[in-house]
Amino acid sequence: MMASTGEERVVLDAFLDFHRAVVLGKVRGISDADAARRLVPSATTLAGLVKHLTVVERNWFRCLLAPGPEDVYLTSEEDATASFALAEGDTVERLSAAYEAECARSREVAARFDLDHVVPHPQLGEVSVRWILVHLIEETARHAGHADILRELTDGSTGAI
Repeated sequence: MMASTGEERVVLDAFLDFHRAVVLGKVRGISDADAARRLVPSATTLAGLVKHLTVVERNWFRCLLAPGPEDVYLTSEEDATASFALAEGDTVERLSAAYEAECARSREVAARFDLDHVVPHPQLGEVSVRWILVHLIEETARHAGHADILRELTDGSTGAI
């Protein structure tokens, strides 16, 4: 359920979780073949959107806020494009599970920091946790809209949930 009142953090977290759930709902019940099918001129697919958003979650929360020794923050256009590419074995079930797991890690990492906590960013100089949450809401919502269109083109299914 979406938090319509409450403190800023509660509202931001609720909006992000809502859009995460919408993305997962768009691939629920769809075949692996349909999820991987290109329906628009770009390489964007339903499965590719889930894979991309998994990378986005990892990049902004784990790699930027709490990097481990092997975590590298991705900044190039090539990295962004590659994050949509599907590999053998990328099933809806596996991609959805990976996305859900990364979102859970993102929640854990973000919860360790106040909204005003600032970290260096390789392109923007500095960003706050508040900015990261708002950015992830925007990016996830934008891609949820893409997923909505792709799902409608696949089987006519529409709606946010």
